[in-house]
Amino acid sequence: MTTSVSERPREKDPALWCAVVAAAFFLVILHRIGIPSTMMFDEIHYLPAARRLIDLSARLNPEHPLLAKQLIAWSMQLVGDTAFGWRLPSAVLGAVGLWAMMRGLWWASLSRTATLLFGLLIATNFIWFMMARIALLDMAMGGFMALAVWQWACAWRNPSGKASRARLHLMLTGLFLGLSLGAKWNGALLVPLPGLVFALNRWEALKGRRLGLMWASRQTGPVPGVSLIEAALWLGALPLLVYFATFLPAFFYEKDPLTVGRLIEWQQYMLQLQDSVKKPHTYMSVWWQWMANIRPIWFLYENIDGAQRGVLMLGNPFTMLAGLPALLFCAWDGFKGNRLRLLVFAAYALLVGFWAINGKPVQFYYHYMLASCFLMAALALVLAEWWDLGLRWPAKVTLVLAFGMFIGFYPILSAAELPRKDSFRDYTWLDSWK
Repeated sequence: MTTSVSERPREKDPALWCAVVAAAFFLVILHRIGIPSTMMFDEIHYLPAARRLIDLSARLNPEHPLLAKQLIAWSMQLVGDTAFGWRLPSAVLGAVGLWAMMRGLWWASLSRTATLLFGLLIATNFIWFMMARIALLDMAMGGFMALAVWQWACAWRNPSGKASRARLHLMLTGLFLGLSLGAKWNGALLVPLPGLVFALNRWEALKGRRLGLMWASRQTGPVPGVSLIEAALWLGALPLLVYFATFLPAFFYEKDPLTVGRLIEWQQYMLQLQDSVKKPHTYMSVWWQWMANIRPIWFLYENIDGAQRGVLMLGNPFTMLAGLPALLFCAWDGFKGNRLRLLVFAAYALLVGFWAINGKPVQFYYHYMLASCFLMAALALVLAEWWDLGLRWPAKVTLVLAFGMFIGFYPILSAAELPRKDSFRDYTWLDSWK
């Protein structure tokens, strides 16, 4: 992420192909998105909370921020209080987020091959697809985080060469970081990362010269024309302001409305509520089970809407494991000086490491969603490097297996009509998947 702004792409920008992949993904998401027609899994928590945001009569699900639930509420009002209306915000942000992730990796790597591989791997890794088809909070968090990463990469690359455009990209980075945090806290560890990397790159650009120059200089990297003080405004203060602004509807509750004086106190209350969940759950899991892809979640398995149907929250059995050695390759190259690969590895390690040490007793596989995006980025970068060196069969085999797994598991990912009551046995290769 320290590439000079004067460096321009040597390959053609795959912008059109990024749009095609995202549009095709959106169409696949929409297929059968209204099934089941009733609530499944944790929709039972968030849909009632969204309805209360429509009438502002009471506060439900207070342990999470409001934005994702507010998006569901607006969709209910505009589209209808139906399964399609509930899940549409996740579908839109899933497709937009996929597009934004591809655009982000393009401007970070300038590799056409890595960009397109990344989009196809995310689209078929099961997790992003599944979370784009259910009315939970995670896709709003992930979609806005993807938009923030895209804008962050644009600020560093600054394709226009204009300081004003780079500044706009930094502002949008801060905006989307705040919106992501306002949807759900799971991406909180990534929020300070752009500002910290900016400060580190500025320090390196000045080679340790006077501290005052580091803060005030506008003529050095990583974004010439933007001082560290200004960057702290866009990447530090703005996300927090946007985050707190997402609580605005709570100020208008009929019962016990929020006040400015209680805003900080309310954050502490939310944290207490989240830490208070200690009762074991059938589908709870831990970080190493996510990495090994051995403890999925059944979002649904019952006779509903006229047929036996199931929705299994599982990672792609091939790519979710193939990404792990790719992460090690990225770590090795990163410690030898490749900053992008080091950042991909560090973001993955940070996100997984947090869940490994935070002590929250009840965790679920969908908490792996953001980390899995960096896992797929590592796999795409390694395969793209081999492709450009003429070793193309690993990428081809990976795509064949990725799409083959997605097509094979599609019925159990999309609530298709299943032939038998025990059809789950056709997909649960491991006892821990049942």
